[in-house]
Amino acid sequence: MSLILYGAPLSPFVRKVDVFLREKGVEFENESVNIMPMPDWFKEISPARRIPVLRDTSVGKEGTAGTLPDSSAICAFAERKHAEPALYPKDAFELGRATWYEEWADSELAGRIGMGIFRPIMFPRFAGKESDIETAAKTWRENLPGLFDYIEGELADKEFLAGNSLSIADIAVACQMTNLELVAGLPDATRWPNLVGHTERLRDRASFAPNLAICRKVIGESIDLEAEVGG
Repeated sequence: MSLILYGAPLSPFVRKVDVFLREKGVEFENESVNIMPMPDWFKEISPARRIPVLRDTSVGKEGTAGTLPDSSAICAFAERKHAEPALYPKDAFELGRATWYEEWADSELAGRIGMGIFRPIMFPRFAGKESDIETAAKTWRENLPGLFDYIEGELADKEFLAGNSLSIADIAVACQMTNLELVAGLPDATRWPNLVGHTERLRDRASFAPNLAICRKVIGESIDLEAEVGG
């Protein structure tokens, strides 16, 4: 097995690569890395100090040789090396849209969910303390509805975000939304039916199952933030 994926399963960016490789049918090995604190050997191969990093041992087995930091770079590499099934659209415009949705999910959606929901709920819990529900509920109430509205409109009645088949766009968005679901549940399906339906369809794919099974064991019970903020 030539591919090693370094990271932690709770990271939505690690999940993105994990799901992408499974959708491709590519064999790989997951190697967990405790990034708090980040070990020196990992700092060497992750100049941005982030996870995941992929190593292709057919290219290099030590140091930076054969390594790719950043989930988007890894997915682009995997798409070129394993062309089928294609997870980036062939059409030029749809390719552009797909990479935009990926960037939007990895920045806008990830920032709000990660910093405003996941950290306030899970970081105190990891330290044996009570979750900061007030901060998480404030984020849910004030910062997430606009993002939900955007992707709800982009989905309209479509099954997939870009083109007519599963792409990196769907994977990237769903990986962030499943992180939200794991700790705080999904938003109101009557208000955002397209987004919730899209998340649930992606979540239920076989490619998501291994990662989510691990995450559910680590996280335990989620908090229903929809109820906390009063719907």
